[in-house]
Amino acid sequence: MQGVARVGFLMLCHTALNRAAQVARHWAAAGAPVVIHLDARVAAPQHARLAQTLADLPQVRFSRRFSCEWGTWSLVAATQAAAGTLLAAHPEVSHVYAASGSCLPLRPQAELEDWLDAHPDTDFIESVTTEDVGWTVGGIDVERFTLRFPFSWRRQRWLFDRAVEVQRRLRLHRRIPAGVVPHLGSQWWCLTRATLAAILGDPRRAEFDRYFARVWIPDESYFQSLVRRHSRRIESRSLTLSKFDFQGKPHIFYDDHLQLLRRSDCFVARKIWPEADRLYRVFLAPAGSGPERAEPNPGKIDQLFSRAVERRTKGRPGLYMQSRFPNDGWENGKTAAPYAVFEGFAEVFEDWEGWLARAIGGRVHGHLFAPGRVQFAGGERIWNGALSDSAPLRDYNPRMFLTNLVWNTRGERQCFQFGPADRQDISWFMATDPNALIAVVSGAWAVPLFRAATPFAGARKAAAALQKTERWHLDVLRSPWTKARVRIWSLADFAENPMEPLQTILDEITPRAQRRPAEAPRLVDLAGFGRFLQQLRNEGMQPVLTGDFPAAGPVPADPLRRAAGRAG
Repeated sequence: MQGVARVGFLMLCHTALNRAAQVARHWAAAGAPVVIHLDARVAAPQHARLAQTLADLPQVRFSRRFSCEWGTWSLVAATQAAAGTLLAAHPEVSHVYAASGSCLPLRPQAELEDWLDAHPDTDFIESVTTEDVGWTVGGIDVERFTLRFPFSWRRQRWLFDRAVEVQRRLRLHRRIPAGVVPHLGSQWWCLTRATLAAILGDPRRAEFDRYFARVWIPDESYFQSLVRRHSRRIESRSLTLSKFDFQGKPHIFYDDHLQLLRRSDCFVARKIWPEADRLYRVFLAPAGSGPERAEPNPGKIDQLFSRAVERRTKGRPGLYMQSRFPNDGWENGKTAAPYAVFEGFAEVFEDWEGWLARAIGGRVHGHLFAPGRVQFAGGERIWNGALSDSAPLRDYNPRMFLTNLVWNTRGERQCFQFGPADRQDISWFMATDPNALIAVVSGAWAVPLFRAATPFAGARKAAAALQKTERWHLDVLRSPWTKARVRIWSLADFAENPMEPLQTILDEITPRAQRRPAEAPRLVDLAGFGRFLQQLRNEGMQPVLTGDFPAAGPVPADPLRRAAGRAG
C-alpha cells in the first residue's frame, strides 16, 4: 500500500529531448509533478516542440533556463531554479528526486514512494569528504575548494592549467566559509522537502553561492556539502545507478544491459543510450503486479563493472585491434601464448624443422623474418588469420605480424627460425616478451658460408656483416630489460655435445613429455670448418662468436647420434 510520501522530479535536459519527454510523461502519468530545466543552448524550435509534446500534462512545468557547461556553476543554478519551481508549485511534495534527461526509471513510482515512506526523514545523497575518500579523477581534490577557477576546463584548458599552476606557486588559497565542510558526491540525489527548502532558504545562501560559484565542478559539491548543515539523517548513497570508468566517464547502458539493470534493484539509471528502444519500451511499460523488489543495491553488479574496467584497461594478453591498441608498456602481455625462436639450429642440423616438428608434435616455421618472404611451415603462402607471406606487408609492422601469428594460432605453440640475415626490427620485442623462448647457437651463420661455393672474399665480407649483426642481437638478449627465456651456446660448445642443450630445450617446450625423442637430428658435416675459420682470421676477420674450433682435424659428422646411442 502506498504511503504518505510524495515524490517530485526535477530533470536537467539538453539532448535526446524525445526520450526526456517519454520519461517525464511516465512519471507524470503516475501522478508525480515534474519540472524540466532545458539548457538555454537548446534552440527555440526544439524547446517549443518539447513544450507542445507535454502540453497535455499539467503536472509538468519548465523552470528558468540557464546555459549549462560541464564543471561550472550553471549546473547548480539550473538545479536550484528547477527545485525552487517544484517546491513552490507543489506543496504536497515530500521528496525531490534530481534526474537528467538521459535517466530512465527502473521501478514503478509507487515502489519508490513506499521506499521513501519507510525512510521519511532520510536524505539519499552521496556525500564524502575529500580527506577520507580520494575517489576523484582529474588530479584536483581539496584544491577544488581552495583555488579559484575562472576559466573553463573544456574550452580554455591551457588557461585553466596555467591559473592552477600560478595559484599553487604563489600559494594563493580561498577561505572556505565558516560552517561548511567540503563534501563530494553524485549530483543525482533524492532530498526531503525540509532539507532542500532549508538549503535554498538558508540566510547565508548568497555567501555560499558566491563561494561555490568558483569551486571546480560545483554540482558535485554544492548540495553534497550544504546538506550536512540541514539534514536530520543522511544516507551517503544515490538511489540512481550510475557507473564510471577508470577515466571518470559515465558508462552508457544499451539494450543488452536489460538484465543487468533489473538485477541492480535501483529506482533510476543513467546514462541510457537514446537509441536503446528495448530499455525504454520495457521500463516505461505500465507497472504490473510483479514480485516484491529488494533494496536498491548497485553493489550486486559492481563485480561485473570491475571486470569490464579491467578488460578495458588491460585487455586480453596479446590481442591488438582497432578498438584497443595500447601504448608501449601498457599491454597486458605482449603476446597471447608461449612461442620458441631458434637461432642457428637450422644451419647446423640437417632437416631441423622437420625433426623438431616430429619431436614436439607440431608445425615449425622457417625464417619468418627472412628478407625475401615469410617462410611459413610447409611453404604455405597464407597462414591463420589471413597472414600473408609477403615480406613488405610483414615489414610494415613486424610486431603486429608476430602478435597476430601467435594470437591466431592459440593452442598450438609456434616455433620459427631466426638469424642475423633476417630483419632485426623484432629483436627488442622478442627479448622483452616473457612468452618467448630464444635458443641461440652463436656463430652458426658461418656454416652456410663454409658449405657454399662462394669466393672467399665475398664469404669474408658476409661473415663480418653477419657477426656484427649477431653481436648486437646478443647484446639485446643479454640486456637487463630482457624478459624472455634465453639460452645461448657458442657453435664450438654446441657441436662438442649437442645432446644436452637440445634435450634442455625440448624439456622447456614440452615439459610433460615422458620420453626422449626416438630419433636425433643429424649434425651437418663440419670437417674442415676449423680451417675455414682460421682462413677468415688470416684475412683479418676474427670470428669470435663461433667459439674455439681447432684449425686442424675433422669434427665428427654425427656426434649427436653417437651420444644418443650411448644414452640408450
